[in-house]
Amino acid sequence: MQSDDTNQGNLPRRKVLGVMVSVTGAAALLGLNAVSAQASDTHDPSAPDALFAQARLRNYKTRRSSSWDRTGGNRDSVPVEPGATATILDVAGAGVVTHIWFTIASQDPMHLKNLVVRAWWDGESTPSVEVPIGDFFGLGLGEYFTYQSSLTAVASIKALNAYFQMPFSTAAKITVTNEGAVRTNALYFAVDYVTLPGLPADLGRFHAQYRQAAPCKGWTNEWTSNGSPGINERENLDGKDNYVFLEAKGKGHFVGVTQAVLQNQDGWFGEGDDMIFIDGDAMPTINGTGTEDYFNGAWDFGGQPFANLHQGAPYIVDPERIGGRYCLYRWHTESPITFEESIKVTIEHGHANHRSDDFYSVAYWYQTEPHAAFPALPAAADRIPKVFDPGGGAAPAPVAGE
Repeated sequence: MQSDDTNQGNLPRRKVLGVMVSVTGAAALLGLNAVSAQASDTHDPSAPDALFAQARLRNYKTRRSSSWDRTGGNRDSVPVEPGATATILDVAGAGVVTHIWFTIASQDPMHLKNLVVRAWWDGESTPSVEVPIGDFFGLGLGEYFTYQSSLTAVASIKALNAYFQMPFSTAAKITVTNEGAVRTNALYFAVDYVTLPGLPADLGRFHAQYRQAAPCKGWTNEWTSNGSPGINERENLDGKDNYVFLEAKGKGHFVGVTQAVLQNQDGWFGEGDDMIFIDGDAMPTINGTGTEDYFNGAWDFGGQPFANLHQGAPYIVDPERIGGRYCLYRWHTESPITFEESIKVTIEHGHANHRSDDFYSVAYWYQTEPHAAFPALPAAADRIPKVFDPGGGAAPAPVAGE
């Protein structure tokens, strides 16, 4: 029987297949289920979609914005003077940023804190990303170290990588601003992205927000150890005075956090529990059991660094001492934490917030626009980690032989 390409007023078959290919490309990129446009009568419906994921043809266009030398020479970087801004992506239309890479040559020992990344989607008036460049990639204390995770990685040597999917429907702009006093001699960058005819309607926009408390304000300095009388008996059921990773309004999902800690007091800093409040709940919707537990480790990490796909403490130096330094991350990619109206992600600083260490963090999430106003970014000088003396927390007894 001859086929009828316009059966009962439907679109011609070739046009239907073309539309399906376009939707399949966007859906595959963004992790959505899609039906193959090339299914045949012999296709086994029980075969998992993942079996064909790498081979399935895409309909998007792959592009890159980078610092390559436009003269054809080998000066593949841009300088960034104090107070100046370098634009690393400025594109119109629909698409998705899939990877960002930087490496930096600078005489500024704190350039990871002084350079700030900002991103705007779809012509919004305020950025959806506003983070010191080091913190964005998990280097929250201004120091380099190498590690690998599913969403961020630092490769040898000093190569910063992020693999978040960042969709936009009409425009995308990403910049780096030098808020320090020293010239950045060479900012190398590459932003990989794809362009598409359009996006599915149910996509949130990527956000990343920096916060700090240097130091956190503990409720007492009358203690010598985390187990001093009156510490562990103190109640904190409603998260009052917790450190806040994120407070957002709208519909979306929280995908993770990076946190850096500089200890101002001796002992383990992480007796504090994570508490997450969803859609206006007065009491925590989700309540944890300790800082190392939230970051999916245990027993104060044993003072040993580790880095896995979804969680890690890849940088631990002088643990449980004044001046001790930690960098941590947790990705909720296995089950992003959803919210319909609002979310507040918090963690205690010590049990019931008795400690006064320095916390620096970045929260990463997707949501509908417009987003709530971000807290003002602290001044560059205030972002530089430094040890304070809040009192409390006597030094541990010396170890024999030290």
